[in-house]
Parts: sequence; C-alpha cells; structure tokens
Amino acid sequence: MSQPPLFKKLDHIAIVVRNTDEALSFYRDQLGLPVVIDEKIESGNVRLTHLDMGNLHLQLVQPLTDDHPLMDHLNQNGEGLHHLCFETKDVRETFAELPDRGMSPKNETPHDGVLGKKAGFIDPTKTRGVIWEMTGPQ
Repeated sequence: MSQPPLFKKLDHIAIVVRNTDEALSFYRDQLGLPVVIDEKIESGNVRLTHLDMGNLHLQLVQPLTDDHPLMDHLNQNGEGLHHLCFETKDVRETFAELPDRGMSPKNETPHDGVLGKKAGFIDPTKTRGVIWEMTGPQ
C-alpha cells in the first residue's frame, strides 16, 4: 500500500560548478535566468547561487575549499547535475520518518540552508543512486 507523499514539491535542481562567476555567463547571460540568491555558506565552505526558473530554482553549487567533499565529485565527474531537492513541511520530522520508509538521512541532523531554512540529504544508497536533498523549516 502506498504512503502519503514525503515531500510537498521539487524545490531546486542543483548543478555543481568549479567557478560560479564563469557558470553565470551561461545560465544567467545566455539562458536569461535571473539570480535570486547568491550567498556563501561559510559553515559549509560553499557558494550557493539560485536562479529563477518559474516554479523552481536552478542552484549552482561551488565548493570553496580544495578539501570540500564536492571537489571529489567535480574531479571524478566534472561539472553537472548533482542532486534534486524537495520541499518538506518540516525537515526534522521528515528525517525521523525516513527509517519507516526504508531510507536514512546521510547526516544525523539537518544543516543550514539558504533563506534560513534547514536542509539534509538522504543516503543515496537508499534512493536508487539518485542524490536527494530535502529542505524546509526546522
């Protein structure tokens, strides 16, 4: 029997890049997508830039240090699609519900996201190889 939806909607599609400013010359200047958020998350050593695509955002993710885990991803795969992020009503509640659905969070607690939201990743070994993130209040 199927369960009620775990998420409300797709929030953003994340693309990992080596240099956000260079990537913006394509996504903003050539495609015409307006920047709505551009911030450095110092606690995560990452720059996150959101571009408006109407009902969802395209997020450019740039690791800011050579030892950032995303650098391994960049070095192995190059720039491109990294993850899908879904909005949930409460990230902590969703974290707690994951084991009942055969999944587990990648980390024990959610991390700080953009616009004061919390965010967290689901262990990709439990999501058929797709990297899923969830975001929302607390």
